[in-house]
Amino acid sequence: MLLAHRIRLAPTPAQRDYFVRAAGTARRVWNWALAEWNRQVAAGMKPNAMALKRQFNSIKYSDPDWQDADGQPWLRTIHCDAHAQPFANLAKAWTHYFKQRRAGQHAHRPRFKKKGRCRDAFYLANDKFRLEGMVAVLSKVGRVLLCEHLRWPGKIIGASVGRCADHWYLSVQVDVPDHVAHLRRMADGVAGVDLGVSAAATLSNGEKITAPRPLAAALRRLRIRSRRLSRKLETAKANAGIKGQIPKGTRLPVSKNQTCGTRALARLHARIARVRADFMHKLTARLCRENQAVVIEDLNVRGMLANARLARAISDIGFYEFRRQLQYKAVRYGTQLVLADRWYPSSKLCSACGAKYSALGLGERVWACATCDAHHDRDVNAAINLQRLATGVLAAQSALPVASSAVAPGTAAGNGPAGGGKVTPARHEHGQQDGSGQEENGVHLCPPS
Repeated sequence: MLLAHRIRLAPTPAQRDYFVRAAGTARRVWNWALAEWNRQVAAGMKPNAMALKRQFNSIKYSDPDWQDADGQPWLRTIHCDAHAQPFANLAKAWTHYFKQRRAGQHAHRPRFKKKGRCRDAFYLANDKFRLEGMVAVLSKVGRVLLCEHLRWPGKIIGASVGRCADHWYLSVQVDVPDHVAHLRRMADGVAGVDLGVSAAATLSNGEKITAPRPLAAALRRLRIRSRRLSRKLETAKANAGIKGQIPKGTRLPVSKNQTCGTRALARLHARIARVRADFMHKLTARLCRENQAVVIEDLNVRGMLANARLARAISDIGFYEFRRQLQYKAVRYGTQLVLADRWYPSSKLCSACGAKYSALGLGERVWACATCDAHHDRDVNAAINLQRLATGVLAAQSALPVASSAVAPGTAAGNGPAGGGKVTPARHEHGQQDGSGQEENGVHLCPPS
């Protein structure tokens, strides 16, 4: 199993300078390759990433654009992996773009990378570095101190060095043996999980888990630091005699105060991301560790973010990241991940009798069933209905390889395919006017292996 361990580095000032130059090299080579790709497409040619790499190798030491003020090729001071991997990354980007287009999904072309607007990172092949305890030996750099040991044994596939705010990290990809990668579950429950805004996750046992919402907590400080940085930029524009938008290709002088302001803002953004990631990792690990099956909804997160009133709150919780982490952690714990159909009315179905309350509004957090007079908390009721898609009412503790047939009316689960998932029909892409969307199978399974 392929796993990655992100380790913080403790480089010297000289090593930091090399990391900055190597990341800048990777960014500039990407921009050159993308510009050449677009030029060949406009000329009616069929570009190829490896052909572009050979073309670049023939000019990188002789072209004046890739030489310093003394006429020397500065690429010789940077390890070759930093200016070789961007071509493979560009090929993957175009392949992903065309794959999304063929699938009818929203896609955008690969874009140029701008300094300060993209992540600073570069690649290292597995034969170009080695780990010795808490030291990483890198080409052109030497020995760099690590803040912790590599977490997993196994064959190292590759690594990348990247920056987050003021810190540099080494992300090591390791092929870990299965007996080490697979973890033991502590219990064999079955949990239905309903994601929301007021409570980040509501479990089928009635427990509500609130998110720390780090963005909301730090929003005031974020605005203050953003305004400070904006004023420094306006001062730099005034000193350069520029009014309005900065002309393309113009570089303003960067003061020390502006650099400090940029770093302070980046540190605050990094802290927000760390708090959110810490909460999400603990929650998803707990769900996989305590349950043999976890049921969640196939949410249209992109569509939900189109709601301007809810977009910030949804992003602050991280709905998509919750599902992404569950998918790979379920494999490690041997947990079955069940995805309910996007149009399954989990909140509108009575978990006691199965009657459907079609008029349920988004603002109604508590409702009473007109058929059996049962009172429901909206989120808890949805979580219970999600749990029943996989287990049924009387099988909450049994390990079922596929989803069982539902016993309550209106929850026609059916049996999901063993090796794949149900594709949402095209007629549901822009919303469904009525019905529950359960004409076909209501769930599909993400197999644990």
